[in-house]
Amino acid sequence: MSADVPSVSALPASVPPSSSAPVPVGALCVDLAPETALAASLFDRLRAGSRGEQGVTRASYGQGEQMAHDLMRALGRDLALEERIDAAGNLYLTLPGTDRALPAIMTGSHLDSVPDGGNYDGAAGVVAGMAMLARWRRAGRQPRRDITVMGVRAEELSWFPAPYIGSRAAWGLLEAEALDQCVRPDTGRTLAEHMAEAGFEPDRIRRGEPQLRAADIACFLELHIEQGPILVQEALPVGVVTGIRGNLRYKHCRVMGVYGHAGAEPRRSRRDAVLATAEFLNRLEALWIAYEEQGLDLVCTIGQCYTDSKVHTMTKIPGETRFTMDIRSQDNDLLLRIDHELRALAGEIGGRRNVTIDLGGYTNAKPGPIAPALRDRLARLADRHGIAHKQMASGAGHDSAVFGVNGVPTAMIFVRNEHGSHNPHEAMEMEDFALGLKLLVAAVEDIDVDA
Repeated sequence: MSADVPSVSALPASVPPSSSAPVPVGALCVDLAPETALAASLFDRLRAGSRGEQGVTRASYGQGEQMAHDLMRALGRDLALEERIDAAGNLYLTLPGTDRALPAIMTGSHLDSVPDGGNYDGAAGVVAGMAMLARWRRAGRQPRRDITVMGVRAEELSWFPAPYIGSRAAWGLLEAEALDQCVRPDTGRTLAEHMAEAGFEPDRIRRGEPQLRAADIACFLELHIEQGPILVQEALPVGVVTGIRGNLRYKHCRVMGVYGHAGAEPRRSRRDAVLATAEFLNRLEALWIAYEEQGLDLVCTIGQCYTDSKVHTMTKIPGETRFTMDIRSQDNDLLLRIDHELRALAGEIGGRRNVTIDLGGYTNAKPGPIAPALRDRLARLADRHGIAHKQMASGAGHDSAVFGVNGVPTAMIFVRNEHGSHNPHEAMEMEDFALGLKLLVAAVEDIDVDA
């Protein structure tokens, strides 16, 4: 880990770090202009410190991610927060409460990015948490519970082929083999090597030592940009997440027919892998539409679909195709039902077309549970503070899912963001971020009052 933490100005110079009199309960989210300005400055620093050829690049256990962690540590020191870095390098910055025996309120997100990605994916959640703690300090108030902002390591799959590395390591759930089998493609070095080079302790992670306990955490709230178009399309600044979709991922689907001459083979005797694949995928879409019309939550994606370019030519009937499927829903029982239906469909189409459709195995990431009481609290507070919003599913995975499956009451706030995510064109407006921040501050104060 970096020993030299840069100094930052925690608050605008015109704003004193604390008021002469404590701010009354319920007033923390009234005026967030200084904290929004602080957030904008942090985003600018993050962008400047990780600018790539097109977007930003903050590689997991790399220079850009470390820069982001160091920036948050420096702000934490300016705000006199308690600092902890766990064995995997996850960062925890805590504003102590008056009753430290109470379970803490946690918020945060990840600080890595995809290569040449956007500046807000993940980082918005950490910046929001730090701006919120700056508000508590400026207001001259101490919460009853500890409030902790977590900067999570290595959430993006772009760098190491394992999901939620930092958050799963924090819960002692990262598979030991991932440390040695996951290799960063740009360096050729393993996850364990990168962890050790950064000053962390992969051997403790290998032993499955938990860095967090559910009993110590009252809830986990994650603010994140929306990574799809729904809030933009509906002209709403904020979303309250109803659930984090789980998925079935099929990485090795294969259709095997017989190669033949494009002009000499009649239709009745062809065993065409491409036409069989096309029919299967068309039927998959029909299945998706049918479930959608029933009001069920489902999205389906064919990420790759190809013939073997070394064998297949324009004048040859294709004898083999390969494709991948990513199927997501908030309902894991529905996902497993769809697997059964797709395998039956593969058998039916394959038998009729005299080809073999082999879907292979799949991985099943369980949906991330959102606590209904926390979700409803966010919606009520959004109404109370005049924040236009909608309740919606999260199609992307988030570190919140790991907290939810480990028994921590979890909720998420989405902020409107144009042009999707995982690209340099993310375009979150600070006015929308300010509303998301306002909802986060209101929720944390409301939960703290219930201590």
